[in-house]
Amino acid sequence: MELSQQIIFAFLLTFLAGLSTGIGSLIAYFIKKPKTIYLSFSLGFSAGVMIYVSFVELLPKSVITVGQFTGVVVFFFGILLIAFIDMIIPESRNPHHYKEMPDGQVLKVDKTLLRTGLFTAFAIAVHNFPEGLTTFGTALSDVRLGIIIALAIAIHNIPEGISVSVPIFYATGDRKKAFRYSFLAGLAEPLGAVIGFVILLPFLSPSLLSSLLAFVAGIMVYISIDELLPMAHRYGHSHTVILGFILGMALMAASLLIL
Repeated sequence: MELSQQIIFAFLLTFLAGLSTGIGSLIAYFIKKPKTIYLSFSLGFSAGVMIYVSFVELLPKSVITVGQFTGVVVFFFGILLIAFIDMIIPESRNPHHYKEMPDGQVLKVDKTLLRTGLFTAFAIAVHNFPEGLTTFGTALSDVRLGIIIALAIAIHNIPEGISVSVPIFYATGDRKKAFRYSFLAGLAEPLGAVIGFVILLPFLSPSLLSSLLAFVAGIMVYISIDELLPMAHRYGHSHTVILGFILGMALMAASLLIL
């Protein structure tokens, strides 16, 4: 394969891996009658996905390359940065509204879910950025290995798409908006490949990329503990939250085993 064809193929692999986030976001279209138990499950599921990938994949990979001290420092820097952003973004003054459901049920929907969904989209977009660089770089050096990595990333991007779309759908009732934000989070993956190819490739190093992994892990852990899990328990389905959390971890574990 010629170099130009290999570059195009590497971009295509990265783009398809990123688009798989949109597959997960399609779950919003299957929720015909939103109920709080679905929301509790989905938020717990999202937290399980993010915490598992942070502590099992992102942080360990970072520590192996940059050392435990640097990895831990960058991890907590990620937590502090997202905590600072959390503090300067004001809560809605009227955080709750009520939506009348077709069957007569009244579902209390928290508008802060939109904020939670957007935070999750941000974390996943930042997470997808180095994945795009990784997929692109690997495909340039080894097409077969690039295909394997792109497939594995595509599989574990699906639950990440669910993590973004469900809170936004419950906050807005807008399936298209839920899909759109999830889709945009996935586009960070091919964007990472483009920026890596055009600008950053001469400056990138394994240490820089590995530090970014620890940074993203800190962001994801904070969002899961501060936003997702408290909101999941707010709706009164504690066992459902735990079930969602465990299944989220299990699905992410299964996807990572392929990599």
